[in-house]
Amino acid sequence: MTMLLVVAVALIDPDGRVLVQRRSAQRSMAGLWEFPGGKVEKDETPEAALIRELREELGIEVEQACLAPGPFASEPLGDRHLLLLLYVCRKWRGTPQPLDADGLRWVRPVELHGLAMPPADKPLIGLLEALV
Repeated sequence: MTMLLVVAVALIDPDGRVLVQRRSAQRSMAGLWEFPGGKVEKDETPEAALIRELREELGIEVEQACLAPGPFASEPLGDRHLLLLLYVCRKWRGTPQPLDADGLRWVRPVELHGLAMPPADKPLIGLLEALV
């Protein structure tokens, strides 16, 4: 079984809301809400991958020092196994834009329970609620 390492971020605004993005129509699990992020490429650290993904997906800049490791999820995904590392970030430069998604939404952590999200993201909600 191949391990798929994915990083994501819970961007938290000054009001304690978390940013989620809607997966675009051409991607698997289209229409589901997720934490921004993506796959870690070969020879890339998780933090470097997340910084790259946030630049590509949201058009924002994040310093590695502003990424705090948070909870993780482990989930079977077909013939692969997904390991999803969630970071928490409260400081970035720029205004998030949906460059690779069908929309963005700022929500309170408790509201995440009511959103359609990928299976790997769901177990992270309760842990994220405790952090915010």
